[in-house]
Amino acid sequence: MSCHSPSGAVTLEAPVGKSLVTVALVGNPNVGKSTLFNALTGARQAVMNAPGTTVELQTGTWRSLSKATDAKVALIDLPGTYSLVAHSPDEQITADALAGAGSLPVPDVALVLLDATALARSLAVLKQVIDSGATVVAAVCMLDVASGRQVRPDLSALALAAGVRVVGIDPRSGKGLSELTRVVAEAIDGDTCPCCASDSCEPDCDCCAADRGAQAGPDDLDAVLDAEIARFDWVERVLAAAHPSHAQQRAVRTLSDRVDRVLLHPAAGIPVFLAVMWAVFQLTTVVAAPLIDGVSGFFDGPVADWLGGWLPGPAWVHGLAVDGVLAGVGTVLSFVPLLALIFVAIGVLEDSGYLARAAFVADRALRTIGLDGRAMVPLVVGFGCNVPAMTATRTMPDARRRLLTGLLVPFTSCPARLVVFVLVAGVFFPDNAGTVVFAMYVLSALLVVLGGLALRSTLFRDLKQGRALAIALPAYQRPRLRVLVMSAWTRVVSFVKSAGGIIAGTLVVVWILTAIPVTGGHQVADVPIHDSAYGRLADGIAPVLAPAGLDDWHISAALTTGFVAKEVVVGALAQSYAVDEPEEGAPAGALGAHLRDTLEASSGGHGVAAALAFMVFVLAYTPCLATVGEQKRVFGAKWTFSAVAVQLAVAWALAALVFQVGRLIW
Repeated sequence: MSCHSPSGAVTLEAPVGKSLVTVALVGNPNVGKSTLFNALTGARQAVMNAPGTTVELQTGTWRSLSKATDAKVALIDLPGTYSLVAHSPDEQITADALAGAGSLPVPDVALVLLDATALARSLAVLKQVIDSGATVVAAVCMLDVASGRQVRPDLSALALAAGVRVVGIDPRSGKGLSELTRVVAEAIDGDTCPCCASDSCEPDCDCCAADRGAQAGPDDLDAVLDAEIARFDWVERVLAAAHPSHAQQRAVRTLSDRVDRVLLHPAAGIPVFLAVMWAVFQLTTVVAAPLIDGVSGFFDGPVADWLGGWLPGPAWVHGLAVDGVLAGVGTVLSFVPLLALIFVAIGVLEDSGYLARAAFVADRALRTIGLDGRAMVPLVVGFGCNVPAMTATRTMPDARRRLLTGLLVPFTSCPARLVVFVLVAGVFFPDNAGTVVFAMYVLSALLVVLGGLALRSTLFRDLKQGRALAIALPAYQRPRLRVLVMSAWTRVVSFVKSAGGIIAGTLVVVWILTAIPVTGGHQVADVPIHDSAYGRLADGIAPVLAPAGLDDWHISAALTTGFVAKEVVVGALAQSYAVDEPEEGAPAGALGAHLRDTLEASSGGHGVAAALAFMVFVLAYTPCLATVGEQKRVFGAKWTFSAVAVQLAVAWALAALVFQVGRLIW
C-alpha cells in the first residue's frame, strides 16, 4: 500500500488481478470506530497523515470482507465528527472524503457507526452521510449498555425508518461482525436494500429517492435552514420509530451518571485527575526506566560483544558497526517498551471512558493558551519522556490543537535533563541544589504557558480563547487487552519504521564525525575528540555561545551531543575532560572541578551565572533526536525543523539573558 502519490493524493493499491474496494468508517468521536477498525483489520494496519495535513488516519485490509468479495477491501478510519459541516481540518477530511472533494479516494461504502446510548447524536451524522449520496451501511454498537439503560433501539424499525442497512455489533467481543461483513458485501455488490424491497418502504425513503444527493447551495440560506430543519425532523422521526419511549428514558440516572458526579466535581475530580496523571508519569519514569536500561544494556553488552568479536577488518569497521549502526539501532529499540507502555496506558484511559472526563476537569486551566483539557495528557507525559508525549497528542480533537500541543511538548523537562541539572546545581549551588533544580521545572512550566500564549497570538490565532469544550462523555467500559495490545503494536511499529531511521542515521553521522581526525598523528576511529571533525565543529560553535558565558569547546561539544540525547551530556563532558563520569547521585568529583574551571574561564569570572545559563539552555533547546524523529513523523518536516530552529533560538536568548542578568549579581 502506498499512501501518497506524486500529486499528493492518497492512493490505495490492490494486488495484481484483484479489484480494490474502499470502505470508509464514519462516526462521532469516542463512538468505538477505532475498536471496530482494529477488530476488522487485525494487525494489518498502517498509520498515515492525510496529504497536506497533520490529520492522522488509519488504513487496513478488511480480511474477511476481502475473501467474501474476491477483492481487496481497504478500510479507512476517518476522523470522528459530529457533522459534515466542517469546523476543523479533521472534520474537513471526513467531509471531503465522502463528497469526493479531497485527496482521499471516494469510498464505495460508508460504514456509519451509531452509538445505541446516544442515538440522536449519531443519527444526525447518519442523515448527512445519506444525503452525500454514498452507499451507506449503519452499524449500531453499545447495545449492551443501552439494554442496561432500557433504551435499546429496535434495529429492524431503525433500518426501515432510516432506509439503510442496519447491523447490531459489539466490536469489543466480535459479536455481529460476520453479519456486518455479509451486509457490507451485499452493499458492494449493489443488492437492493431490504427497505426498498419491503412493502413498508416510504415513498420518500432516503435510499430510494432519486434526488437524495441534492443539497442546498451555501448561499441559499433559506434552503440551508430548511435542510437543517428537515434533518432534525428526520432524526426525531427515526428515533421515534426505533425507540418510541426514548423521550421518557432521558431522565433515567445511570451508574455512569453517579460516578460522573464524583469524577467531574470541581473539588473531588481534580485530586482524582492528578492521581491518574501521577500514575501515568510514574509509568514513564519508574516503570519504564529499567526496561529502557535493559534493552540498552543488551545492545551495549552481549550484542556489541558478539558483533565486535565476529567482525573482521580494521578498527574503523568495528567502530562504525558497533558504535555507530548498532548504537543507533539500540537507541531506537530502547524506546519500544516505553512507547508500548504509554500507548497501552492512553488506550486504557480512552477505552475506559476516563480520558474524556480528564479533559473536562483540566479544561479551564488550558483554555487560556488555546488548548483544551485533552492537552493535559501529552503535557504530563512529556515530563516523563517527550517521545511518547509527541504521539499522545493524538488525544487532541483536531489537527490544529494537536500541532500546537506538539510544539509545546519539547519545553516539558524530561528526566534526562534532570541528570544535567543535578550535576551543575551540585557543583555551583551545593547548599541550594534542590531549589535550583525545582526552579528549572517551574521555568519549564512557564515556557509551556508563554510558548502557548505566543503561538496562539501569532500562528494559531484561529484557536479562539475561551472556546468552550464540547465533548461527548462515553459510557464507562472495561478495556480489552487484545485491542490495547494491537493498537500499541501498530503505533510502535510505525515509530520504528519512520522515526527510527532518522535516529539511527543521525547517530551514524555523529560517530563518523567523531572518528575522522583533522590533525596529524591520528588514525580513523582512534582520535581524541578535540582533534576530530566533531571537535572542530564544537570549536566553531563555541563563540556563538559567548553571550551566555559558554564560549568553550567542552561546553559546545556537550550541547551538540545533547541534541542526540540529553542523557549523554554529562558523559560527553566527562569524555572531553578524559575523566570518569560520576555515578548517579554521587559527588561530581574531578568532572565538577573541570566544569567549574571551564565556566569560570569562559564567563570571565562569573561561573555561577554561566552555570545557570547552561542549565537554561539544556532545558529549552531540542530535547533529543528521538523526539525530533517522532515530531517529524506526526507533524511533517516543515513544522519539525521550524520548531527545532525556534527552540535553539529560544534557548540561546534565554541563556544569554540569564547570564547577562546573573553576571550583575554573581
